[in-house]
Amino acid sequence: MDDIQVVESKPLLVDKDLQGLREAVQQLVIKEHDVETPHGRIHCTMKGVPKGDRPVILTFHDIGLNHKTCYDTLFNHEDMHEIMQHFAVCHVDAPGQHEGANTFSTGYEYPSMDQLSETLPLILKHFGLKRVVGMGVGAGAYVLAKFALDYPAMMEGLVLININPCAEGWMDWAAHKITGWTHAMPDMIISHFFGKEEINQNHDLIATYRHHILNDMNQFNLHLFVKAYNSRRDLEIERPVPGTIVRTLKCPSLLVVGDSSPAVDAVVECNTKLDPTKTTLLKMADCGGLPQVDQPAKLTEAFKYFIQGMGHMPAASMTRLVRSRTASGSSVHSFDGNRSRSHTGEGSRSRSHTGDHQRMRTQSQSADAANNSNVEPAVLKSTEVSC
Repeated sequence: MDDIQVVESKPLLVDKDLQGLREAVQQLVIKEHDVETPHGRIHCTMKGVPKGDRPVILTFHDIGLNHKTCYDTLFNHEDMHEIMQHFAVCHVDAPGQHEGANTFSTGYEYPSMDQLSETLPLILKHFGLKRVVGMGVGAGAYVLAKFALDYPAMMEGLVLININPCAEGWMDWAAHKITGWTHAMPDMIISHFFGKEEINQNHDLIATYRHHILNDMNQFNLHLFVKAYNSRRDLEIERPVPGTIVRTLKCPSLLVVGDSSPAVDAVVECNTKLDPTKTTLLKMADCGGLPQVDQPAKLTEAFKYFIQGMGHMPAASMTRLVRSRTASGSSVHSFDGNRSRSHTGEGSRSRSHTGDHQRMRTQSQSADAANNSNVEPAVLKSTEVSC
């Protein structure tokens, strides 16, 4: 038998390299699933592996978009990588809205917004999930809010971008009907995304999204989804008053809207109907109709704070947002740096902005401060952020 000399060699991977590999593998684990539900097959994309007792981030997109066009800019942003190392993400596509979706047969009954929310518990069951942190935009925000109202134990927190919790009024219905006679569906969706100023001034952006809606989305399926959203019911939420039981969100909620978004009034109205002790309104200055695309760095920073508030990621790095607390108990958050930003969504676009000394300031009235000043809890204002 030949003698075998064992020579000590350096390990292939040191701890630092191993950690880097784990993170790289984590980013590469992407699995697509078609989940069967009573309301049709739902296409889901799980990115990462759920970790122990941590919730998974559950997203739902807006009309005219799918999970990629709605969220890729945000979740691919460098500042989001730290969050992605801690949480898996489950992207949900509404029926028939994902890339390469087959056209529904004539006579197919598209699920209502209420029925779409009823598919989410089945999706969680499919992946073995108990709790999630929801992030929705527009129609997706409505679906996740409805899910949180019906299944509060499953929703740990909510980020609601451009949410409208109200049913479409008859004036809106009439406007959509008239618009439908004279304009193509892409223009209707564009006006849902963006305000008049952005439509009139940012022609490249508008052309990019119109091209996406026309060429990347299944037109028949999209029409059904838009019709379902325009037929939504009022969520019937009310701000809680001591001594009464009302229907409202029980989890921490972050409402987000750009200051030039057509959804501003609806989001502000929604804020008045939620528990002020659990709700933050983030109103982004110099921001268009899609904050997750327009200002992903700001939104990521706010999302980190939101997650920390729920007890996760206590050591997360905060590079842009500086927190301080005044003697009165109000909290102040400031963004340092300039307003320059580039956009890498469906098409590249960039806008530079002056005002390096502009800052985001949040002034909220804490419960302790309210008690010290004999203010009734019922009239407390939720945290309002303007940046």
